[in-house]
Amino acid sequence: MENLYIKGQRGIYFTPTVKLDAEASICEISGESYLEDTVDFYDPIIKWLNAYNEESYKTLTFNFKLTYFNTSSSKAILNILKSLKKFKEKGGEIVINWYYPDDDYDILAEAEDFMEDSKLSFNLIPYKLEY
Repeated sequence: MENLYIKGQRGIYFTPTVKLDAEASICEISGESYLEDTVDFYDPIIKWLNAYNEESYKTLTFNFKLTYFNTSSSKAILNILKSLKKFKEKGGEIVINWYYPDDDYDILAEAEDFMEDSKLSFNLIPYKLEY
């Protein structure tokens, strides 16, 4: 299975960096997600996760390291979590790490909401954001 890498960009809109590594069974989305066309950006990620789910992989670690995301990105994150839940329901072992700046309680609250909505457990990991 091919890996997927998308380099984050900053401009009028912000796209996060995406690293989906099938061989290492580690996925990561980091940076800021403020997009005009969120569906188009996140669709390849969802398709990759669905394909990963169809393969014989048994484990997956997914790291979220977002410092900002807009409402439409929030919906896309929920769709990612739905794909991860399907993986778990098929017997896969999933670890979700949600990194948040230690002074950003909004990002922490969003993670808690995502956990409640998805019925998945996250490791909530604070870190010091360097400006």
